[in-house]
Amino acid sequence: MPQHGVLRNAFSYFLRIRIAGKMLVGYISMLALIFIISVFALIHLDQLNRINKSILQTDVPVLEASDKMIEALLAQELYAQRYVILRTSEILKLFWERSEEFNQVLESILKLPNTQHFPIIRLQALHQEYERILIRGMDYIGNPTSSFSNDIENKIKAQQENIISVIKKMTASAQKEVNQKTAQTSAIGGTAFKLVAFFCGAGFIFSVAATFLITRNISGAIKKLKSATQKISEGDFDHRPKIQNKDELGDLAQAFVMMAERLKQLEERFLDTNPLTRLPGGVTIENMLKQRVDNALPLAFGLVDVDNFKSYNDRYGYAKGNDFLKTTALIIEEAVNKCGSGDDFVGHIGGDDFVFITSPDHFEPICKYIIECFDNTIPEFYDPTDRKRGHILGENRQGQKVAFPIATISIAVVTNQKRKIDNHIRIGEIAAEIKEHAKSLPQSIYVSDQRSKSADKSAPDNNLIMFKKSKPGKKS
Repeated sequence: MPQHGVLRNAFSYFLRIRIAGKMLVGYISMLALIFIISVFALIHLDQLNRINKSILQTDVPVLEASDKMIEALLAQELYAQRYVILRTSEILKLFWERSEEFNQVLESILKLPNTQHFPIIRLQALHQEYERILIRGMDYIGNPTSSFSNDIENKIKAQQENIISVIKKMTASAQKEVNQKTAQTSAIGGTAFKLVAFFCGAGFIFSVAATFLITRNISGAIKKLKSATQKISEGDFDHRPKIQNKDELGDLAQAFVMMAERLKQLEERFLDTNPLTRLPGGVTIENMLKQRVDNALPLAFGLVDVDNFKSYNDRYGYAKGNDFLKTTALIIEEAVNKCGSGDDFVGHIGGDDFVFITSPDHFEPICKYIIECFDNTIPEFYDPTDRKRGHILGENRQGQKVAFPIATISIAVVTNQKRKIDNHIRIGEIAAEIKEHAKSLPQSIYVSDQRSKSADKSAPDNNLIMFKKSKPGKKS
C-alpha cells in the first residue's frame, strides 16, 4: 500500500478515536489528566445538548403555536361574521374547524416537556367563553336593528383582546427562556474552552510531540467553532465549520449546524423576502398591515396586479418574465419613494402581485406614477412586431388562437379615510374584490374604495365601491 494511503488511513483512524483514547495512546502516564478532560468535556457537552434540546422541543414550538392560536382566534370571528350574512353550513363548518385547530394547538403545548408554567388551562377557559359569546352573537353580529349587537360585538372584542394578551405573555415568557438559555450555552462554551486550553497546556509539559498533535486537532476544531459562532452572530447562518472529527467535537459541530439551520429558519420567518425582487413577502405584508390597523393609523392599501403577464411569460420565457417582474417592482418602489411618505411600505406577494401601504393623501400620485411609468416602460419588453401590432398571438387552454394585449397594470386601493376597518383580513378581501373589477377594464387603471361607514351598513359590498379611473398611460 502506498505510504500516503497508510497515512490517510491512520489519520482517519485518529479522527475516529475519542478524546480520552487519543490522550491514552499518546501518554499512558497522563491517564488521570485525560480522564479529567474527558469527563469535563462530556459534562459540558451534555449540558449544551440538554439546553439546545430544551429550546428546540419546548420554547420554539410554543413560539410557533402562539402565532397559530392568534390566527385561529381571528379566523373564528371572521367566519362568525360571515355566517351571520350567508347563513350557510359550510361557513359554520369552517368556524368549528378553526375552533378545533385552536384546541389542538393547546393540546400540543400540553404534550411538550416543561410547559407546566404556561397558562394553558386559563387559555382553554377563555377560549370556551369566547366561543360562547360568538355563538350567542351569531344571531346579532352585524345586525344594526338589534339592541344587542353593539354589546355583543364589544364583548367579543374584549374577550379576543384578553386571549391575545395571555398568548403574548406566554410568547414573551418563552422568548425570555430562549434568551436565558442562549446566554447559558455561551457561558458554558467559554468556560469549557478556557479549561480545555489549560489542561492541554499542562499536558504539553509531559509530551511535546503527542500533545502537539492532540491539541492541534482539538484546538483547531474549537477555533473553527468559535469562528463559526462569530459568523452566525453576524447573520451568516449558511456558514458551516469544516470539522472532520468523529469524536465529541464532531458531535458538537453537528449540533452546532442543526442549531444554525434552526436559527436561519427563525430568521427567515421575520425577513420573509421574495427571492426574485428581494421585497418583503406575505408574512411581513400581513404584519405591517395588521400593525397599522391595530394602531388605527391612516392607511391606503394598494394591491397591484399585472394583466396579461402569463401570456408574456409563455411567449418570451421565464428569464425575460423575471426581468419584467423586477422592472415592475422597481417602478412601484420608485413611485412610493418619490410620491409617498417616509414610512411607506412595498411588498411582493408572489408572481405578478405586489402591494404598497401608504397614507390616504399619497395613494393617488403613487398610482398615477406607477401607471405612467409602467405604460411607458413595459412595451419595450416586447419585440417590435408585437409592440407595433399591440398584442401577441398565442393559444388558450382550448388550443384556439388568441390575441393577448400588451400588458397593463391594475391597482386596487382600500383606505380607512371615510370609515374605520378593524380587521386587516377584511382589507385584503375588499382589495381583492376591487381588483377583479379593475382587471375587467382594458387599460392600466387604479380603482379606490370610497365607501363610508353609513354606506357600509346599508348596502352590499358590490354597491358601495366608487371607482376612480386614471388617465390611460402611453401605449406602444
